[in-house]
Amino acid sequence: MRNRIVFLILALALPWAPLLAAPPAEPAPDTMQARVMGCAACHGAHGEGTDNDYFPRLAGKPAGYLFNQLVAFRDGSRSYPPMNYLLAYLPDAYLKQIAEFFSQQHPPYPPPAKATVDAATLALGKSLVMNGDSKRNVPACADCHGGTLTGMQPAIPGLVGLHPNYISAQLGAFRYGTRRAAAPDCMHDIATRLADRDITAIAAWLSSQPAPADTTPAAASPLPLACGSVHN
Repeated sequence: MRNRIVFLILALALPWAPLLAAPPAEPAPDTMQARVMGCAACHGAHGEGTDNDYFPRLAGKPAGYLFNQLVAFRDGSRSYPPMNYLLAYLPDAYLKQIAEFFSQQHPPYPPPAKATVDAATLALGKSLVMNGDSKRNVPACADCHGGTLTGMQPAIPGLVGLHPNYISAQLGAFRYGTRRAAAPDCMHDIATRLADRDITAIAAWLSSQPAPADTTPAAASPLPLACGSVHN
């Protein structure tokens, strides 16, 4: 009987012997690249974005913009439950580190989206983005987001490399107040002056534009911006 018990103990222990004898696993590297891996599933390993329309590119955007969005998600002024939960207890200093990390990433941009609207709608989108509409007090997107639409320091995002559905959704969110910017909330004011066709046209034209050779955000403007807010 005693021999049988010893045999059973050995039989149970043997499969685990290699694991018990194995050296302890090396700890994960304590780098920001490792820390932000939780962002990679939605935004890509380097913040390049994914095929999902609603997970935008983070890479290369001004750190001030990224920090403002992280704070907005953490504090609940911008609502998306996974982001709200993920950031709930992170301090400002750490959010600034995350923002700086992604602002310094420069993975390639994806090919531009193929336009699915007619030529007249694309022309309207280009006109609104580059020239605005003074009759409706709608400034050009380029006035604040930079002449090449790569953003402007310290806190205005680039618009190239985004999916049309994401652009439409954000303009709609600004229009209806479900996304807000720091006062003066110019994006809300502008979006309320845009018709549905305008939003479709802007999103279609922007998403169909290739990234410029130099994707660096423009330097901060020494002059007052057309819409007054740098926290969109």
